[in-house]
Amino acid sequence: MFFYNPAIYLYAFVVHIISPFHRKAGKMVAGHKQTYKILKDKVDPKAKYIWFHAASLGEFEQGRPVIEEVKRRYPGYKILLTFFSPSGYEVRKDYPLADIVCYLPFDKKRNVKKFMKLARPAMAVFIKYEFWYNYVNTLHKRGIPVYTVSSVFRPSQIFFKWYGMDMRKLLKKYTCICVQDANSAELLESINVANVKICGDTRFDRVLDIQKQARRLDVVEAFAKKAATEGEKILVAGSSWPKDEDVIITYFNMTTDLKMIIAPHEINEAHLKYIESNLQRPYIRYSNAIPEIMADYDCLVVDCIGLLSSVYKYGQIAYVGGGFGVGIHNVVEAAVYDIPVIFGPNFKKFREAQELREQGGGYSISDALSFRGLMDEFLQYDETLKAAGKHAGDYVRSNSGVVDRVMNVLKL
Repeated sequence: MFFYNPAIYLYAFVVHIISPFHRKAGKMVAGHKQTYKILKDKVDPKAKYIWFHAASLGEFEQGRPVIEEVKRRYPGYKILLTFFSPSGYEVRKDYPLADIVCYLPFDKKRNVKKFMKLARPAMAVFIKYEFWYNYVNTLHKRGIPVYTVSSVFRPSQIFFKWYGMDMRKLLKKYTCICVQDANSAELLESINVANVKICGDTRFDRVLDIQKQARRLDVVEAFAKKAATEGEKILVAGSSWPKDEDVIITYFNMTTDLKMIIAPHEINEAHLKYIESNLQRPYIRYSNAIPEIMADYDCLVVDCIGLLSSVYKYGQIAYVGGGFGVGIHNVVEAAVYDIPVIFGPNFKKFREAQELREQGGGYSISDALSFRGLMDEFLQYDETLKAAGKHAGDYVRSNSGVVDRVMNVLKL
């Protein structure tokens, strides 16, 4: 790997240099220092470990249904869970189904050697986009089965470039690559990678589980009941960014027959104040709300994490943010509740958004005017709204059952 290893060393060097000034980099560096101690203290030398690796929180949620099914079917094995990003580790470091949770050190050869000596996994499962050359190569050399789950491949990736020969070789060292769709399988076939199985996206199974376990939120319940008595619909705007908020808040301010719940992606004080400065109708933060006073407000601003998946069930329309930036967030998390999902223009890299749109349950808007036209139609024509919601829910349910297909591939 002429370029890969120097690039990894350079990346690790930069992270260390900026760590005193960058919160996430600082947490990552501090976490890496603890990894080997955690493994030394917690690894049971008599036990067999299945190692799951997720880059961040989103990938963890994608792999979580597989972890839970492995734990259910094979209780004799222990689970080692690693993260690369602090946003995953900090939230899930106490995940109860994992016996050990830690950071994954940078993919340097010496780190890999030390990690493998301490962890001694019987199997490794990487979620979606994690293709660490030295880790996978070492697992392959040691005869340890290694899988990737819910992966997606595109022509723009290094595997399909003239300079990606070494990474193409790496793909052949996986025991099996579980991909989301036929396009990914065909791309891999074009570079002679045959160890592939089309299993689908585990997020569909995950959101169905979340739907069953959705929390009752008394504050949101009171807010929704008031809207229902007044014949108003609720728009739930999840994982929003300022460009999303400029569009949806403008419409909300000029509409009298719509309530809104907004759960921004970033909940720092500056962002919350930005949202509030643009609202012209009565609003309240979730942290300040109690059920008895919710009738006085038209907008609920969710200023805490972990609630969005349960909040969506109280809406009749969802807006999922990120589509005016680098890309949209999780649309199936909302669609599972049989409500149409609206998102911005940058959705082409997200298969589930494209398919949801094709099925009539997802809608892309390009600006405030197109958002206004779509919302006016939903609010005016109830049958149109219900039909779009049904298409959204049917899309999620028709793509479930992925975990069983993945489990048929994993060989313990």
